[in-house]
Amino acid sequence: MRSRSLEEYANIARALMLGLLERMDVKAEVEGSLRDGNVYLEIKGDKDGILIGKHGRTLEALQVLMSRMINKQAKDPVRVLVDIDHYRDRRSDSLARMAGRLGERVKSTGKPITIGPYNAQERRVIHVTLKEDPALKTESLGEGTFKRLTIALQKKEETEI
Repeated sequence: MRSRSLEEYANIARALMLGLLERMDVKAEVEGSLRDGNVYLEIKGDKDGILIGKHGRTLEALQVLMSRMINKQAKDPVRVLVDIDHYRDRRSDSLARMAGRLGERVKSTGKPITIGPYNAQERRVIHVTLKEDPALKTESLGEGTFKRLTIALQKKEETEI
């Protein structure tokens, strides 16, 4: 049993994010809500590009920071998701399109392609997108949070099983 409700954690996370953004001299609105049992923070402000960072790295860091701050207070784990002006949806669409193009290139050349590094959410988008194609396989490579991903042709015996 949690010491607080998820709604309370959403409000705490919202207040913490507002304080952090204020210290960063970023004027933004933060909406805290619950989605699928997770605390969700949506940020809209005047410096979205700075908060997102290159390929979402700053956004990812903000999410990790908020998650750690909230989970330090919680008895049970609370998943905190942070998004800025629906960036994650746009990034997922972009990764899916890229994965499709790269999958077609692998099929036409017969040579595997290694891409990345990507975080777990981004790798999952690519894996799921290419899983539907029986001619292709994907594999994550490396250690740590950001791993590379290889797209290759399925071997003949693997497709016959």
